Amino acid sequence: MKRILLIFCCCVSGVVCANDLRLWYNTPARVWMDEALPIGNGYMGAMFFGGTSTDCIQIAEEGIWAGGPGANKNYWGGNRKDAWKYLDRVRGLLAGGKMEEARQLSSQLTGEIVPGGVPQYGDFGAQQPFGSLWVTVEKKDTLYTDYKRSLDIDNAIGEVTYKMGGTTFRNEYFASYPARLIVCRYANDAAGGENYTIALTSPHQQTNCRAEGKDQLLLAGKLSSNQEAFEGIVRIKTDGKSRGEENGTLKICGAKYVEVYVSVASAYRNHFPDYTGNDFHRVNRQAMERASRSGYEQLKEAHRADYTALFRRVAFELEGDKASDLPTDRRLLLYSRGAYDPLLETLYFQYGRYLLISSSRPGTLPAHLQGKWNESMNPAWACDYHLNINLQMIYWPAEVTNLSECHEPLLEYIDKLREPGRITAREYFNARGWSVHTMNNVYGYTAPGWDFNWGYAPNSAAWLCRHLWEHFCFTGDRQFLQEKAYPILREVGEFWLDYLCRDKDGTLVSSPSYSPEHGDIAVGATIDQEIAWDLFSNLMAAADYIPTDQAFTDTIRRAREQLSPLKIGRYGQLQEWKEDVDDPADEHRHVSHLYALYPGNQITVQTTPRLAEAARRTLVYRGEGGTGWSLAWKINFWARLRDGNQAYKMLRNLLTPSVGEGRRSSGSGSYHNLLCAHPPFQLDGNMGAVAGIAELLLQSHAATIDLLPALPVCWHTGYIKGLKARGGYTVDMDWKDGFLQCATITASQAGQCKVTYQGITRDLTFRAGESQKIEMK
Repeated sequence: MKRILLIFCCCVSGVVCANDLRLWYNTPARVWMDEALPIGNGYMGAMFFGGTSTDCIQIAEEGIWAGGPGANKNYWGGNRKDAWKYLDRVRGLLAGGKMEEARQLSSQLTGEIVPGGVPQYGDFGAQQPFGSLWVTVEKKDTLYTDYKRSLDIDNAIGEVTYKMGGTTFRNEYFASYPARLIVCRYANDAAGGENYTIALTSPHQQTNCRAEGKDQLLLAGKLSSNQEAFEGIVRIKTDGKSRGEENGTLKICGAKYVEVYVSVASAYRNHFPDYTGNDFHRVNRQAMERASRSGYEQLKEAHRADYTALFRRVAFELEGDKASDLPTDRRLLLYSRGAYDPLLETLYFQYGRYLLISSSRPGTLPAHLQGKWNESMNPAWACDYHLNINLQMIYWPAEVTNLSECHEPLLEYIDKLREPGRITAREYFNARGWSVHTMNNVYGYTAPGWDFNWGYAPNSAAWLCRHLWEHFCFTGDRQFLQEKAYPILREVGEFWLDYLCRDKDGTLVSSPSYSPEHGDIAVGATIDQEIAWDLFSNLMAAADYIPTDQAFTDTIRRAREQLSPLKIGRYGQLQEWKEDVDDPADEHRHVSHLYALYPGNQITVQTTPRLAEAARRTLVYRGEGGTGWSLAWKINFWARLRDGNQAYKMLRNLLTPSVGEGRRSSGSGSYHNLLCAHPPFQLDGNMGAVAGIAELLLQSHAATIDLLPALPVCWHTGYIKGLKARGGYTVDMDWKDGFLQCATITASQAGQCKVTYQGITRDLTFRAGESQKIEMK
């Protein structure tokens, strides 16, 4: 049997880094969702197509949102006044078994309906695109050769190269967080340069684009729904001769290069109740000043330094085939047909981290369902913040993959939900604290959605609270816990103390309750009970750091003891409802009642083996299919159950082309640009898979740092460096032939931890900043 020996060793991997972390294609993109490539700086998201004669860069800015108080002076976050007066009646009908009457009356617990019974979707609004930058090269011969379009995610820089009409062209694209700019450079080797036209367009009617002098375009506009103002500025630098045209374009003649600097901002400000007041003119002016005083290379190097400081914290390599010389879309197709391409798997992992860095940075709004990328005036699910799993899943990998700073926008956003959420708690539940439900927009829409069957989700705020607690667990930041996280958790704890009611068996239950998108209306749906248990447990754990709140902690402890417990049904499954009514032939995509397995920790293979086995049975019954985010969640479930091979199978199902040859029958999987198909594109599938891959290699939810707990057989040799474990530990691991060779654990603060590998545990003590290396013998 192998033994853990604490010795100082040199961790030398046997894996050669053959992957340059690049997505690439040999044709321009034609379809935004399937083929265009994303860049972003948290504030703005852009998709570049890489056209030859005409290139398009489609742009969205985070605050350009329809709906809200500007669309309706009576906007009130969707809330109905005194809706709580129906709550006890609905509960009474449920307790009496009068399900149909309860269903009908539950419509009084949904978001406000306008006269005529039409939902207030217009007031809810949707995230809106800004518009598109167009760069046209005036070339008579438009036949091109040697084309390559790529996205280097190690440096967050896009590139397009090709030959056309005897000229070689090279374009670069990046989105700078420090400069708050989208930057493009168009270069050619023609002896006398080339002629270019720069244009800026918007799909919104109330816009006007004009040329300002010879080197700048300004597009100003307002949204028709709420009159929200926004503005975009394009400034160019070139060695050619430029002039502004009356049609609102810039004309450049005889240029060897054209540098394009873009800033977009809106009047939106996350401030209840008006949600406006951002000085977007100042924001854009400052961005243009940065563009003017900095050279292109200086901006690019500052961008690269800022980005790589985050991205390169984690390195992941697997032994396998040589780096492919095939385009990424071709590799994806071959992979779906059974080819072994571990470098595609590590690329996908790191691509998810790239997407999170690009869409969520301190000072920005959190990433929405499509991150910060959107081309549609009427996007699917409004590009909103779906809170019955989707937004949470987007941030699952933030802490474990060493991107804690990228978690901050969500944590700040949760704090901003408290004020509007208190109205919802009061008007719907006559309760203390705050509440939010399935659909949430940037205008404080915290009411249940306008259909009970998908819109009612009182557990959403408590689920969000797990992110506050996880941030503390991974960072050990006591000031954050005491000043930010605990007050929020406590308020949500008060809500649940008021919301829970006594069932006929004497236990505390959520009523009415609904298992996400898989109802019917119920009493004590399992996910509600699990999330309440999770919230109460985290509040109890926080008491070690908040000793002055012992009376409240005791109340929480008593309530947790009285929660209706998890149950194992007649098929050996974990019951989704309090009643044993699960259907083993049901393969619904939601497996929400396994929240206690992941992201929660109420069920673990170490402490609750019977419940863990019931969770496994449930997963077997639910099958191996599902939409993109569902497959991603299943990776995490199987990882927690320590079945790496089954988790790996879910990963392979996710990495199946969603369009064209090899398309999945359901349409789910991945697009050619590796964005996850729900369908349509949703960021949660990408991010859930990243978290799942990390969970296969490192777990720390069960009070130990568990090394390689669910390593798939095919990942027999490799290394990963820079993953984070709870307690503030950074973990590097090197393995060969399926066995750990060496691990290095670095502590951010002094403390003690347990380290486990294949059932063998050692207790370690650290000084702040100390590293200890573990070698297997």
